[in-house]
Amino acid sequence: MNKRVRIKDIAKMSGVSSGTVDRILHNRGNVSEKARIAVEKVLDQVGYKPNIHLSGLSLKKTYEIIVTTPHASHGEYWESIHNGIREAIDQHESLNIKTTFLTYDQYNIYSCQNVFTQILILSPDAVIIGPTFKDETIDFTEKLRDKLIPFTFVDSMLEGTSPLAFYSSNQYICGYLMCKLLNSLIPESSDIGVLQAIRIGDQSANTSILRRQGAYDYLSEINFKNKIHNIQFSVYEAQKNEETMKMFFSSHPNVKGVIVLNSRGNVVADFLKENHLNDVKLVCVDLTTPNIVSLKEGFINFLIDQNPDYQGYMAMKTLLEFLILQIHPKVENYLPLNIVTRETIDLQLEFNFLKWI
Repeated sequence: MNKRVRIKDIAKMSGVSSGTVDRILHNRGNVSEKARIAVEKVLDQVGYKPNIHLSGLSLKKTYEIIVTTPHASHGEYWESIHNGIREAIDQHESLNIKTTFLTYDQYNIYSCQNVFTQILILSPDAVIIGPTFKDETIDFTEKLRDKLIPFTFVDSMLEGTSPLAFYSSNQYICGYLMCKLLNSLIPESSDIGVLQAIRIGDQSANTSILRRQGAYDYLSEINFKNKIHNIQFSVYEAQKNEETMKMFFSSHPNVKGVIVLNSRGNVVADFLKENHLNDVKLVCVDLTTPNIVSLKEGFINFLIDQNPDYQGYMAMKTLLEFLILQIHPKVENYLPLNIVTRETIDLQLEFNFLKWI
């Protein structure tokens, strides 16, 4: 095939999916005659020639890849990353890829440690990592390196590690942007609240650390004169969270804006709604289903989208290209941050990455 023409291009020209083109190229069946005719016509036009190396060698090997991230609940951030990973697998279905998802509780350091231990015992061909606990992940990647197991990161990057590549938004800029947006919404005399999750065995997630630094640096740059209050919550104790926030907002009536350092912005939004606190502005991150509902209702003012589906897709695609063709990718891959409002959310969802590849 002409090097400038990709399976994705053939799919677009044929009016079918990339997976359908892949099935036809490798004679795997399960395609309609109409689709086959359309694809073969395009293949003739572009002068497709089979890749003998890929067909003769790579198709015979089974590639064992483990994906380790926090649990991926329906409608949540990590599910979007997993969806992107699965899309990349589907587009390479002619390969024998054995993918295992070993997820952990992102609020429990011991859960993460146990999963990392399992992975080292299994010794796969490659690993995709969604890092939460900094020290544990650095130790884990050092052991992967010793075993010559390549890995990619999604969601964030850790200094002191050597991934094949990482795909993430810039979490420092994310926190900086969150505070900048919030500051544009609140009166000059207002205090600010910063909400983060309590984790078992560790203080903060890697992303929260970076976002907090960005947020505080922004406030320092503008010489913010008012108070900054920390609000902690536990995903395990909903009733306690309710009591904590009631006490906090009753004790700090001058707090007119809050940023949430992880994807649980809806926790605060639900509280504001139930307690009729319509004068508190809220800036959050990630297009989770609960966050989208709160955005449309007006209780979240801005949401920042990190393109998680694209992160997952590229992390898997990069590993496969390295394992099969020894293609060494660009290591540093920061994705754009999209600022989403209630007026733009439907358009943002309509142009979801996975719908257009």
